[in-house]
Amino acid sequence: MTSRPELLVSVDVGGTLGMADGPGLTMRLVEASPLPPTRTREILRSSLHTRPALTDSLVHEVCEAIQVPAETFPRDVPPAPFSLYPGTADALRQISAVATVVTLSNVTCVDADTDGMRRLLSPWVSDFFPSCRIGYTKPDRRAFQAVTGHFGADPSGLIHVGDDWTCDIVGAIEAGARAVWISRGRQVPDESLLVDHGVLVADDLVAATAHIQHLAPRSAT
Repeated sequence: MTSRPELLVSVDVGGTLGMADGPGLTMRLVEASPLPPTRTREILRSSLHTRPALTDSLVHEVCEAIQVPAETFPRDVPPAPFSLYPGTADALRQISAVATVVTLSNVTCVDADTDGMRRLLSPWVSDFFPSCRIGYTKPDRRAFQAVTGHFGADPSGLIHVGDDWTCDIVGAIEAGARAVWISRGRQVPDESLLVDHGVLVADDLVAATAHIQHLAPRSAT
């Protein structure tokens, strides 16, 4: 019987593994709200993204917060099809050879297509931790702790990979995990984290694979 790798890797979904082929509920609400997009996303992360079901009270709560009429709330939005970036499947295959791989994403219960993700990412991804399931969104350290707690792992044994600097990288570091930032050519927002916390930078998941393979032996020490 093959033993489970000691290294645990969580990966963000949208922007890291691939992109949705169309607007989901979050994007539609951000576009409808008169608030600045960044502020709207913050509100949605703390409310809509942490709930397991879409109820009337939740709809009214969210609409009031983002200043959108409740009657215009898009209730019947199916999850948009998700397409992997080139090389993602092979990168996950290589990472899964040295680590247990799971997803950790900020997503609404409407947009979270766990069954579709499982079909798309099997057999390389072992489990899925959407925020609407665990009740916490990144960068809240409890989101990362939901992953490590599930596997009985220490936060220092977790490597989180993601493209959002605040949610993925700052959140992982504050939770005591290691982090790999998917830059896609962007400038590092805070180089002190690279020096002080060993944050690694990769253009995409394919490039991040080499970092993770290099770190894998250290997880056993």
